[in-house]
Amino acid sequence: MGTFTRESLETLRTRIDLVEVLNSHLKLQRTGSAYKALCPFHDEKTPSFVIQKGDSHYHCFGCGAHGDAIAFLMGHLKMSFLEAVETLAQRFGVQLEETEKRSSEPKGPSKALLKEALEAAARFYHFCLLHTPDGHGALTYLYGRGIDLEFIRQFQVGFAPRTPRLFLDAMKEQKLLEPLLKEAGLMSANGREFFFDRIMIPILDPLGAVIGFTARAYKPDSFGPKYVNTPETPLFKKSRILFGLSYSRKRITKEKKALIVEGQIDALRLIHAGFDWTVAGQGTAFGEEHVRELVQLGVRQVILALDGDTAGREAAVKIGHLFQKDGIDVRVAALEEKCDPDLVLREKGPEAFAKMLERAVEYLPFLIAHLSKSINPESPAGKNELVQTIAGRIRQWDHPLMIHESLRKLARLTQTPESIVGAPEENAPQIYIKRESSVNSGIEIDPDRILEADLLRWLIVASAHSTRFAAIAQMNIKPEHFRLNAARTIYEKAVKAASEGRECDLLSLAIDLENPEQQLFLAEILQKRVNKERAAEGFVETVQRLLERHWMQEREAIKLKIYSGAGSEEEVLELAKRFDEIKRARPQVVYPEKEA
Repeated sequence: MGTFTRESLETLRTRIDLVEVLNSHLKLQRTGSAYKALCPFHDEKTPSFVIQKGDSHYHCFGCGAHGDAIAFLMGHLKMSFLEAVETLAQRFGVQLEETEKRSSEPKGPSKALLKEALEAAARFYHFCLLHTPDGHGALTYLYGRGIDLEFIRQFQVGFAPRTPRLFLDAMKEQKLLEPLLKEAGLMSANGREFFFDRIMIPILDPLGAVIGFTARAYKPDSFGPKYVNTPETPLFKKSRILFGLSYSRKRITKEKKALIVEGQIDALRLIHAGFDWTVAGQGTAFGEEHVRELVQLGVRQVILALDGDTAGREAAVKIGHLFQKDGIDVRVAALEEKCDPDLVLREKGPEAFAKMLERAVEYLPFLIAHLSKSINPESPAGKNELVQTIAGRIRQWDHPLMIHESLRKLARLTQTPESIVGAPEENAPQIYIKRESSVNSGIEIDPDRILEADLLRWLIVASAHSTRFAAIAQMNIKPEHFRLNAARTIYEKAVKAASEGRECDLLSLAIDLENPEQQLFLAEILQKRVNKERAAEGFVETVQRLLERHWMQEREAIKLKIYSGAGSEEEVLELAKRFDEIKRARPQVVYPEKEA
């Protein structure tokens, strides 16, 4: 996670045009010196979402939503703070300069330079596909598969030529030298082009920047596997990439659902055909990090449209389990044997594919049907194995109610008594202990950091309440209540801005922070989502917890002095008296007079 210099963030702030940012996502209407739109954060029929001309903030008079361009991208597209900053920098042509790395960290080209090299490579490959004799064969192959010129241009499909040194010479002309190309995964260690004689599909990050390539062989006698991916680089981590997310993110966050397929071509075909809520894994098994990415985008339902073969069905079992474990509704589309989404679209069209998705079955019936092919449910032993196998998987899920209801449904679907399956009687769900992946993983959880981040999160994110929250905070929280220097600094700046009636927008706050540690802590604070509907309750609860922590800390400090034996008898008696006074004066949140 990078941090950026105050100068580059300041440049970004002066370049951002809020109306231009919002115009890409909302239908703005000009009314005098202001713009209005239907608020994206709540349902309404009359526009109450307003931006004054020249202002850097929006405000909704219906639900109270308020913020700057970064807050909008975080709330509407579920971007992280750093993603929003990088998106705006890319849009308004600002080169973000990273702060100096610590000496212990490996040095190398910045991510901005790596992206510049990869973007140049994508343009080169695209040109070679469309305008060179070498690319003609690959172009003919794509046309033969029903991929037209519009598709090729939309997704910047390209071709890596056979001719040695052609790519390297072209990059050299753009002053992109070998060390940078190697770091970006475009050159191998022996100084040769990493990709050659293959169709090139750019891999984009969620913000739309090229971070790598998938290279597909198109000749029967091509050397190596059908697909070759960019090697691991500072930008490209296969286990974290959701292919197609940059094209599908907007609809996924709006509709809170995602369509998951296996291959990159399948994903692009579906996106091109209007199913722009599609993503795929990236040359690796769909794992927990992919699931986490979609959960953070607010996804509540996924439909799995994997290949109609044994491997595809096995993958649906594993992927479905990961989502069900996280409480996400899973449906599985039934593709015919030796069939994939690309083939369905080509032979039957988008309407037939849409109907197939409508017929997608729930995960549990799919799982029972799939396992019944290898476990005979007609025999008592087989039925016992089937039911206990599925019940065991269900108990691995993280949400008690999900487990309770799924066990009951398993009993109904298999015509088994609920008591045998392990489902509780009536409506009394068992309490299951959630398995945390961090247990015994060596990751230390700091409760002080969590508490102080929670307080700041409410104070900063719940902007509609910022003035009131700042007033409550000032009456209750002092600098000594914080144990983290970064938290104390951010708190003081946020409260000061609110008390002075200034807009404490996120970018201004980041600019005002003095070192990378503070910027990183701010990004950490903003990474977690909050339920703004319970902002007032959550904020007061957190203030109370902070007060009680400090209260207990004072008591413990006095006890240590008493038991140290270093003080005189009179001093010990005075400390004991002070201890009793503090013990009786359990702190309570104090409110401004208007609220008292």
